[in-house]
Amino acid sequence: MKRPKYMQKSEWEARCQLAALYRLIAYFKMTDLIDTHISLRVPDESDHFLINRYGVTFDQMTASDLVKIDHQGNIVAKGDQGKMVNVAGFVIHSALHHANDQINCVIHTHTADGIAVSAQEKGLLPLSQHALKFYNNIAYHEYEGIAFSTEERERLVKDLGEHRCMILRNHGLLATGNSIARAFHEIYFLERACQIQIKAMSSSKLHYPSKEVSEYTVKQFESDAAEPIICAAWNAALSLIKDQKKDYCR
Repeated sequence: MKRPKYMQKSEWEARCQLAALYRLIAYFKMTDLIDTHISLRVPDESDHFLINRYGVTFDQMTASDLVKIDHQGNIVAKGDQGKMVNVAGFVIHSALHHANDQINCVIHTHTADGIAVSAQEKGLLPLSQHALKFYNNIAYHEYEGIAFSTEERERLVKDLGEHRCMILRNHGLLATGNSIARAFHEIYFLERACQIQIKAMSSSKLHYPSKEVSEYTVKQFESDAAEPIICAAWNAALSLIKDQKKDYCR
């Protein structure tokens, strides 16, 4: 399928990039059947974002499966009418896109290790280099039930604050970014940190890096030198599914 005539080229390219991200989340086994969601702000349309059509598995997601909605949940694209959107997905993603125009991509997952860490009293522990990316640099949000109520949006925004990532207690992980590459990098490292923590806690006594080293490492992750690495990682990830491009960009 080619780009619909009524659609801007920039939106179609964004749809293809987002569909690729869905495929990558499936590739790295971070899916939960049809229940979780990823969104991307539409270029040059700050009040609109793209999110998955409910009922499509991530490994089958295509550009035309994505739905363009506004912050009130209205479907605004001509070709998207009649598509179903996950209500909890709308609540969570609309809250963050509306509150912060620097958040262009939001990823929410329900992985076993992510939920396991979210259920641990101390949350994410500084056990690995992956975890130190989030040292004193991650938010937490208490579980309030399935996110069907728009009243929860204010609390989600408040709890995230200035952080890019948040652990949703007893629920899962959430990562944001000013770009699709940044959001992917955040969720990849956060998921890996949770996997390492669960494995480490099942073995012998834990060993932690010093406070000084932990503080130094998080600064390294936040330095300007990180940006080209993040872009390189995204391009490398895309190469893993390059044979799928004709399938997802349609």
